[in-house]
Amino acid sequence: MKSTLCWLIAIVLTLALAYFQRRTGPTHPASGKIEVAGQSIAFKLPRSHAGEGDAEISVAVSNPLITGEISYRRYKSNDEWKTLPMIWRDGNLTASLPHQPSAGKIVYQVTLSTAANKPQPLTAEPVVIRFNSGVPLGFLIPHIFLMFTSMLLSTRTGLEALTRGAAVPKMALWTVILLFLGGLILGPIVQKYAFGAFWTGWPFGNDLTDNKTVVAFAGWLVAWLRIRRHPDRRTEAIGAAAILLAVYLIPHSVLGSEIDYTQSPPVTGASAP
Repeated sequence: MKSTLCWLIAIVLTLALAYFQRRTGPTHPASGKIEVAGQSIAFKLPRSHAGEGDAEISVAVSNPLITGEISYRRYKSNDEWKTLPMIWRDGNLTASLPHQPSAGKIVYQVTLSTAANKPQPLTAEPVVIRFNSGVPLGFLIPHIFLMFTSMLLSTRTGLEALTRGAAVPKMALWTVILLFLGGLILGPIVQKYAFGAFWTGWPFGNDLTDNKTVVAFAGWLVAWLRIRRHPDRRTEAIGAAAILLAVYLIPHSVLGSEIDYTQSPPVTGASAP
C-alpha cells in the first residue's frame, strides 16, 4: 500500500508539472476570446513554427463582414511595422508571416473590425513567434518521454527516501541514467535539429533549459555517488528530488535561442522569449 501510494503521488505531481510546463512555456499559443460585431470569437495564435514555409495565422470567423489584418516585424530588429490583410476563406481569416531562419522571431498583432466597428486587437500585447527547423520524431518523442520519466522516478525516489524504503540506491541510479540520456544526450540533439547548436547553456550561453538540465543532473549524480557509498543515507535523495521539482517549475524554453537582428551580421544568442 505504501509503495502504491508513493507511485500515485509521484504520477500526479509529474502530470501536474507536465501540464504546467505546457501551459507556461513561451511556445504555448496565445489564446482567448473577444467580441466583434456581436460575435464571440475564440482565437489561438501560434508562438512557435517548425519546419520550412511561412507561418500561417488563422482566426475562425463565421461572419464574412468581419475583416482582419496582421501587423508584424522581426523581433529584436530595427524594422518598420508591416501590415497584411487577412483573407476570409471557409470561415477563417488567414494570413502568413514570412519564414525566418532557425531561432528567428517575429512579433505580430492581429486586429479585427467591421465597417461599423473600429479595429480591435485580439491580444493586449503583440505575440512573439519563434521559428525552428523541426525535429525528427525519432529524437523528439524519446527525449520528451525520458525527461518526464526521469521526473517521475526522481519524485518517486524522493518519496522512497522520505518513507525510509530500501530501493533508494537503485532508484537513484535509474534517475541519473534517464536524466543523462534524455537531457544530456537527446536534449542537445533535439536542440541541434531545431536551432542549429548542440549546446547554448553555460559556459557558452545563457539558455536556461540547458543550464537547468545540468543543475538537475549534477544534483542527482552527487546524490547517487553518496548514496552508493552510504545506502542508508536519505537526505541527498530528498534534496536532489527537490532540486528537480524546482527546475521543472521554470517554464520550458525561457532564455532560449533567438536571433538579434539589430547586430550586423545578425547574432544568435539566448535571451528572454
